[in-house]
Amino acid sequence: MKRTGILCAALAGVWLCVVPAAQAQEKQVAEQIVAVVGNSMILLSEVNETAKTMAEERRQQGYTSDRDPMCEALETLLMQKMLANQARLDSLEVNTGGIENAIENHVNGLIDQYGSLKALESVYRKPVYQIRDELRDHYMDMQLAQMMEMDIRGKVAVIPSEVEKFYRGVPKDSLPMVPEQYVYAQIVMYPPSTEQAKLRARERLLEMRQRIINGDRFDMLARFYSVDGSASRGGEMDPMPKEGFVRPFAEALEKLKPGQISEVVETEYGFHLIELLEKKNNLYRCRHILIRPEFTPEELTVSAHRLDSIANAIRHDSLSFEEAAARFSEDKYSKMNGGVVSNHELVELYQADARRASTRFFREDLGPDYQYLRNLKPGEVSESFQSQDLRGNQLSKIVILKEIVPSHRANIGDDYTQVEEMALKAKQDKHYREWLEKKMAAMYIRIDPRFRNCDFENKGWVK
Repeated sequence: MKRTGILCAALAGVWLCVVPAAQAQEKQVAEQIVAVVGNSMILLSEVNETAKTMAEERRQQGYTSDRDPMCEALETLLMQKMLANQARLDSLEVNTGGIENAIENHVNGLIDQYGSLKALESVYRKPVYQIRDELRDHYMDMQLAQMMEMDIRGKVAVIPSEVEKFYRGVPKDSLPMVPEQYVYAQIVMYPPSTEQAKLRARERLLEMRQRIINGDRFDMLARFYSVDGSASRGGEMDPMPKEGFVRPFAEALEKLKPGQISEVVETEYGFHLIELLEKKNNLYRCRHILIRPEFTPEELTVSAHRLDSIANAIRHDSLSFEEAAARFSEDKYSKMNGGVVSNHELVELYQADARRASTRFFREDLGPDYQYLRNLKPGEVSESFQSQDLRGNQLSKIVILKEIVPSHRANIGDDYTQVEEMALKAKQDKHYREWLEKKMAAMYIRIDPRFRNCDFENKGWVK
């Protein structure tokens, strides 16, 4: 990436400045370059401000470090520059859409901080387009460094024999305490008026589509009406290949030309209007408006009343919970398992390792179900209540508490996943340290004499 002029980047409102290589000689005194990593330089001002930022973050988290803050900040910057340099050499691809969103949020935050765009430009003595350009350089370095570390660690895996060896070798009192866990079952019902609610959602989007054709801005309608997380960005999503979208969405997107608006598209998440902004190579940049079917209180009570009747039958032993789940539940993941809830759908949705499937849930993972489970004793059935599935669709359910697993020290029999994660992290850390040592030995690194006595965690910085 070419650099022209002095580039300054911001992190959490702190400006970090870097001098281009061509101007290094004439700027050295004024800019006080304290380290060089490959073809990147680190300024004293960067170290100062990074130290302040790290200290403030730790203060908010309630702890302090016993290391020299300037030395710690310098090592953080050394690591970031080295990883970013290697990422460029390895041609790692950056999510430019995510960077642009981060820049826009950062600039908007600065405008709010100083009261106006004019005030921001006055404080930094430069136009906003230059501020954006300089932010882009810093965010690029940050993301490249993160991607490079993930790439290094992602090449490491563990097999069961390594997990067992790790477990045997680690002191048992160093294993973490596993918090209390819940095992429960559910019977789920969706409102019987789903088709009418779908029709209403479709009609809302058809009306919005006509408004856009008549001149209303797509992004403004997305901000006001979309229920997707992208609404705050005017509906814009990160660029992705078509395989990254669910099939109906991808099929509709593939038919569009830049600037065109789709017809109403139904997916498992709801109903969408889609606008293609750009197609570059195999990446689609688009925005969308997502509307989910909504129900009236009267429509929602139909399923709730039916579930309350089923719960009463279970309490009076007229029907077992397992039989009721098989007969009445509309949740395909639990109904044939006696209603017992697992994270199987989540594992499937995010294409995670199937070994991560579990029927035990920590309190924080229960969502709204916890407030109904916490008052139950094992074997007791709740009243019906309103909830949502993983895709945000409204539903009613009843739950039965099966078991509360007390807090305990992690063990390989009951908590294999947690032990496996510890073994994997230990192996990744070792591999990462070895990679760093090898890379530091091979890369050109120069550190100013005033920092050569720093107690760096990685001793290879000083040569």
